[in-house]
Amino acid sequence: MEYSKTYSKQSFLERYFSRRAIPYWGVLLFDSVIVLFSLFVAHVINSGLITALSNPSHLVYTLLLYLICYLIFFKIFRTYSAVVRYSSSIDLLKVVFAVCLGSVLAQTVRLLINSERFYFDITAHDLFVGSLIAITLMCCSRMLIKVAFDHFSSANHAVNVMIIGTKKGGISLAHSIRSQYSRYELKGFITRSVDMAGHTLMGRPVFMHDDSSLWSYISSQSVHVIMISPYAQEGFVNEGQDVIDRVISMGIKIMVVPKEQVWDGRSDLSYTNFSEVDVEDLLPRDKIEVNLQKIGDLLAGKRVFITGAAGSIGQEIVNQVAQFAPEELVLVDQAETPMHDLRMMMAEKYPGIRTLTVVASITAKEYMEVLFRSHRPQYVFHAAAYKHVPMMETNPSIAVQNNIVGTRILADLAVKYGTLKFVMISTDKAVNPTSVMGCSKRICEIYCQSLSQAISSPDSSLHQADGSPAITQFVTTRFGNVLGSSGSVIPIFREQIRRGGPVKVTDPNIVRYFMLIPEACKLVLEAATIGNGGEIFVFDMGAPVKIADLAKRMIDLSGKHDVKIKYVGLRPGEKMYEEVLGDGEKDKPTFHRKIKIAAVREYPYEEALRHEEELLEISRSGDAAAIIGKMGEIVPEYTPSEQASMLYTSDKQGFTPPIRYTRII
Repeated sequence: MEYSKTYSKQSFLERYFSRRAIPYWGVLLFDSVIVLFSLFVAHVINSGLITALSNPSHLVYTLLLYLICYLIFFKIFRTYSAVVRYSSSIDLLKVVFAVCLGSVLAQTVRLLINSERFYFDITAHDLFVGSLIAITLMCCSRMLIKVAFDHFSSANHAVNVMIIGTKKGGISLAHSIRSQYSRYELKGFITRSVDMAGHTLMGRPVFMHDDSSLWSYISSQSVHVIMISPYAQEGFVNEGQDVIDRVISMGIKIMVVPKEQVWDGRSDLSYTNFSEVDVEDLLPRDKIEVNLQKIGDLLAGKRVFITGAAGSIGQEIVNQVAQFAPEELVLVDQAETPMHDLRMMMAEKYPGIRTLTVVASITAKEYMEVLFRSHRPQYVFHAAAYKHVPMMETNPSIAVQNNIVGTRILADLAVKYGTLKFVMISTDKAVNPTSVMGCSKRICEIYCQSLSQAISSPDSSLHQADGSPAITQFVTTRFGNVLGSSGSVIPIFREQIRRGGPVKVTDPNIVRYFMLIPEACKLVLEAATIGNGGEIFVFDMGAPVKIADLAKRMIDLSGKHDVKIKYVGLRPGEKMYEEVLGDGEKDKPTFHRKIKIAAVREYPYEEALRHEEELLEISRSGDAAAIIGKMGEIVPEYTPSEQASMLYTSDKQGFTPPIRYTRII
């Protein structure tokens, strides 16, 4: 009890009589002087100076009594607590309310107290005029201090900035910059809206993005930073690439709200929400919307099995699935350290979800069956695969055994143990493949689709372990490069730039499609909800990006303009252009504008199964030429790369291998 009293006493003294409280006392004293001065001036205006000074002691008593009325509301509204140099419209509004209510209380006191000791010739009119004078002086003094502080601070420290966007996001950002001391000084706005161009906004000019005078203004004002508001970001990235390129070439920094941050459109948007742009933020693409409610209804309370869970795509699928509160997650990957990190992440972020992290290869058939039999997953997301094209060109046996056979093991177990839906992650490299990796993924697509068709056939002979009819629906999703995935081009270029170059580009004309990992995984989950089995879903990846242009932009953004680009030629199995549909394939629309269904050539299940068994047997021999030959037989559109072609010679009878690989399995 004694300690509590001591603590309360210390808190009171700390709050009101410490060095930190001195500025607040200063503001309160300053406001009090303004109130006294304003009431005195109002009385002088109304009664004259001689009359006002005829009884100075009574006048002082009366003014001090009225001051107490104002101080009560200064305390209630805490008009003294705001830092004057950061004053905002809210702070000024508090001043107005405090003074107005103080004058009302003073008038009430004037009517209730009747004593000759006080100088009551200060009338209601004096109180009204005095309050107006006090409000004017208090607000103007605050704004003058703020303007002066901003002026001298800007002159010494601020960087000149323009904002792209004139709607809510741009206005909110501009208010943030101007309402508080910052390192930025607002110089103007850039817009794509014809209605806004040529006007002023918050006292600053608004330029059309294609206005030639914009660039001379940027130079004359020494603008060093361009901020893109969230509302304008998508439009400018998709349609204002010429503006962005010119800004970058001028050495001006671009700042955006990072993609992983989502502005709710209501809360204050501060410049602190922004960060310097990465090249990923400037790649043109539309915002992807998915039906989260439908995905949640599908996965909530379900048992979910995810392979390749430690990879870039797998981890994001884990994150997104976990948000829908599944009953159980079984996560499989053969990379031990990343799986340990994933395990720690799940324990920290999703402690309420029962999670099993399994370090194993999907080719371990007996162990995979133990997992399926024990956990009976209702949904399987299969992202495990060897994906590096040049590596698989010289390791075709492993490409077959991991990608193809591993997929078949999982697919067969899904059927056997009653999985409701099996979603396989494929790639655009499976379309008219020129690489072992791409062809292996196309063979996986063939098997899953043929298995789904066999299950849906009226005379299907496929059954679950308990003898009941098979019910599994197989869905395949195809998309291109994902930004930020391991081994993707952007982190490689970034590291080459950091080392001073050169940045190695395979060909000046090579192009690729790009998508953010979260975007790709959202579409995977969406496809899982709309798929009925047997579909190969193709994702709209947006506009293709020329890799050479990407490298140039990354160099410009880095500021290291002495870094050179070196063209090194296409890698084994690499295409100049990626495709999402093969020769003779067509697509069919779905209800989602970014997802279409590829109309591909279909294979009978028995034929697909026979081909896979024969391919597995060949892969065990390590005979690279025979493996590539068999893959070409299964996928006629497969065109082996020059390096792969060197592994064999062809004649009318087939493939004759000049090289034999060591047996792996």
